[in-house]
Amino acid sequence: MERTQNLPPPQLLRDKYRAMNHQKVVISLKRFLLIEQCPADWKGLDLYLFRDESAAFYAGQSYLAFARVWNHLLGGFKGHSIMGRFVWCNWPRSMNFTIELLSSQSEQFAGVGNDLSASERMLIQQWSPCFNVSLNGQPTPVPDCYLPANAPFRRRQSLTMLIREAERAVKAEDTELWIQGME
Repeated sequence: MERTQNLPPPQLLRDKYRAMNHQKVVISLKRFLLIEQCPADWKGLDLYLFRDESAAFYAGQSYLAFARVWNHLLGGFKGHSIMGRFVWCNWPRSMNFTIELLSSQSEQFAGVGNDLSASERMLIQQWSPCFNVSLNGQPTPVPDCYLPANAPFRRRQSLTMLIREAERAVKAEDTELWIQGME
């Protein structure tokens, strides 16, 4: 990503949008797409949640949540992941989805003994995600503003093109934040 002269390093701006500690990462999907390798600090995160400001879409577990989120995204192109397909059917609106990566070992899950499966169950019960049918007595309906996961792709593009679009959106957002900071 080319940086415009006089802009602060992207990391400074990203920190405004991403809460990160050793127990949790909260990041927009558009920013997540720009991270090719799992950062070392994220390797212990074993739970994940796809959501927006009004609904949770999917919660899951994996020994490496970062890789599992990527598996969903890549599987969406072939129809192997309902969550991934939902993301791409709703692109570009979905680039503003939030990805949360969490640790089952955090204090938040102490009440269930920090057990991975019990922590996932707790997340599902807390959020009632739209696409979790197991362990979820009442999945939240998909908000009307989104196309269903079985809708045809509106803009069939390569992953590379979608990542470039996300990169442009991040750059525009960072520039806007920088300008606001100057005022």
